[in-house]
Amino acid sequence: MDATALPQLNNTRIVRAWCMYDWANSVYSLVITSAIFPIYYKAVAVTENGDQVQFLGFSVNNSVLYTYSLSLAFLIVAIILPLLSGMADYAGKKKTYMKIFVGIGSLACIGLYFFRDVSDLEWGIFCSMLACIGYSGSLVFYDAFLPEIVTIDRYDETSARGYSMGYYGSVILMVICLFIITYFNSFGFSTEGDAVRFTFLLVGIWWIGFSMITFHYVPENPYGRKATGNIWTKGYAELVKVWGSLQASPNLKKYLTAFFFFNMGVQTVMYLATLFGTDVLQLDSTKLIMTILLIQMVAAVGAWLSARFSARYGNKVALLALIGVWITVCISAYFVATEYQFYALAFVVGLIMGGVQALARATYTKLIPETTIDHASYFSFFDVTFNLSIVFGTFSFGLINQLTGSMRNSALVLALFFVIGILMLSLVKSEKLKRVSSAGA
Repeated sequence: MDATALPQLNNTRIVRAWCMYDWANSVYSLVITSAIFPIYYKAVAVTENGDQVQFLGFSVNNSVLYTYSLSLAFLIVAIILPLLSGMADYAGKKKTYMKIFVGIGSLACIGLYFFRDVSDLEWGIFCSMLACIGYSGSLVFYDAFLPEIVTIDRYDETSARGYSMGYYGSVILMVICLFIITYFNSFGFSTEGDAVRFTFLLVGIWWIGFSMITFHYVPENPYGRKATGNIWTKGYAELVKVWGSLQASPNLKKYLTAFFFFNMGVQTVMYLATLFGTDVLQLDSTKLIMTILLIQMVAAVGAWLSARFSARYGNKVALLALIGVWITVCISAYFVATEYQFYALAFVVGLIMGGVQALARATYTKLIPETTIDHASYFSFFDVTFNLSIVFGTFSFGLINQLTGSMRNSALVLALFFVIGILMLSLVKSEKLKRVSSAGA
């Protein structure tokens, strides 16, 4: 069946429902990944030896432990997703698999409510890893719907709209969470820590609750595929078929290589910026959270601006420009000495963070064959690259920090990743990545 022959293409209601999943899951990215949970973790994961904690019988720095646990979670996702995506494509069950990962992630966030102190450290790390697996695992199936709901000329705009929705939604819940934490007595909590743990529960409910809008409207099986035979072997065969197609598509391979390196830098900054603020600049939690809110609000604007810039100059030029700014950010981070310099850097990160993520997804969507119906399988390679880049990025960041005792050195390594990414991206040649509208659009 021709992938372009879909009756629901550019349906406003379906597109809006698809974007709502960004609204639903981005609260995990903000509250659990970037803001409240890392600060809470640093506050409770301490012993009489300070930041040195015991985990499964090993003595390790709490920041290093958190970094390595994220790396392991993303590695697990990278291992299981390709086969699952092949099975989902073969059986026409992308939405079913997406629901499973949403359930895992949201319930794990709720489970963090029971992470009270360092004696629950194993439970806290376990739940944070499961939440990460649920979030990352759901994205491959979510992203795979993009070419099934809009035409190619709307990929950039729709991808950016989804990210913008996510930034707005996460800020709304974040403000609610901060209000509850600040006035915890008024809400019946005996301690601020109890209120903080309650916000983790809210994240899980918000995530799974708003996901229902997406699940209700986005089509389950638009190609009417029916599974026959052994779904495991058929899923593997589906994956092998897509892998063969990738091998015959040099631009896809080059782009995935470029994406691996520049996404390594982007995601590591997103996941570990809070730890940089606490460990290097000794910023208090209030200032860190305000900085993160600033990044989220600016990122929504950045995603929109990047779509406009891409429409005028093309995806490749837009991505090259954004990655160039990221290199400057990483080098600047090495020299940041004051909180106001940190705020200025955070503002720039916000502008380019939303743009590079939205364009990266839209660019890959443009490069996959327009006639394919194996979108989950194609996106599994994109998301495996996404996850492996985070594994290497967070691991190398933590390793450099452990070996040198300074996160500033880790920031310089991230700059190197961006340099490699920009060099590989420059090798990608495709008419689809050029401007799609007139200069006056």
